[in-house]
Amino acid sequence: MKMEQAATRQIRYSLSESGLLEISFQGDFLHYEHLEELEEIQKLPETPLLKKIILKGEGIQKWDSTLLVILYDLAQKAGEKKIPVKTDNLPEGIQNLLNLALTVKRRPPETEEKKESFLTRWGEETLNKYAALKKGAAFTGTAFKSIGRFFTSSVVMRPVDFLFALQDCGYKALPIVAVISFMVGLIFGFVGSMQLKLFGAQIYVASLVAIAMVRVMGAVMTGIIMAGRTGASYAATIGTMQVNEEVDALKTMGIPVTDFLLLPRMLALMLTMPLLTVFSDLFGIMGGSVVGIFLLDLSPVEYWNYSINALNLKNFLIGVFHGFVFGCVIALCGCYYGIYCGKDADSVGKATTNAVVASIVWIIICTAIITVFCEVFGI
Repeated sequence: MKMEQAATRQIRYSLSESGLLEISFQGDFLHYEHLEELEEIQKLPETPLLKKIILKGEGIQKWDSTLLVILYDLAQKAGEKKIPVKTDNLPEGIQNLLNLALTVKRRPPETEEKKESFLTRWGEETLNKYAALKKGAAFTGTAFKSIGRFFTSSVVMRPVDFLFALQDCGYKALPIVAVISFMVGLIFGFVGSMQLKLFGAQIYVASLVAIAMVRVMGAVMTGIIMAGRTGASYAATIGTMQVNEEVDALKTMGIPVTDFLLLPRMLALMLTMPLLTVFSDLFGIMGGSVVGIFLLDLSPVEYWNYSINALNLKNFLIGVFHGFVFGCVIALCGCYYGIYCGKDADSVGKATTNAVVASIVWIIICTAIITVFCEVFGI
């Protein structure tokens, strides 16, 4: 039988009564595009009573990967039917490539997922969280030991790194802190005035905004802003150093990583966060004054007098202490996820995301702890 005959290419096949199928290829097989012929060849292993296939290619002159695709599909379908295919008569190059393609499995072996009980999964998750918490506590202890060495003995820290970190988280962060705090104060004033109007006590919106911003919200908003701005920057910077193996180089040279990378950033945030909190308080009160002056028809002098009278040193110091604690939290989270970052680009992205999320979560937790502590001790 003859399927097709062209000027330079022909494919012949014959099937004996014993189930032996011989397929011979002759001519040039370049840029093979005959789909109908290809479909006929792929159907050959489905021939009834077929027991063996012999491929003959003594007449092949020029060929490319298109011929290999034909032979590979044919051998693969024959293998699914458990029909042996003999390729000894094909050119050596085709035999080697075909054997390589059939030997290497394209798909990785499928592994069955073990279904574990709820208690097993819960126990493993608990152990993982405990190990992560223990690791974080050890890192925090190492960081504070580094701060202790800064005040008691020499540390491996370059002043230029500290000044650069101080500049980055200092006046450069002031514009975004000012804008967000101003809008938060404005929202507080607007929401508070809606309720205070019902009792004719809209004058106290000044006290509401002043106490809320100075005691808690100024520090919280500054912490969240700095977590997304500076904490993410710390994680990305140190994570990239981890990918480039710069952190490993520091360890090889015997330089403490916490002294060289964490300490300047942590000191910078510990110094600037209280100051940024004060600025946040000021701009928050200014935002509230917009509502009081332009919507409630209060005089500027009257509004500022009520704001100043509502404030005291205790509330101011509590807000500043919040900012100091948040500075430590943001620096620790950013540097922790940066130092323990993986070795690829995707790990840097994950480290940055985890640093921001962890910073915000711990800011809220610390706020709750400080608030409860102040309430219990009447501060």
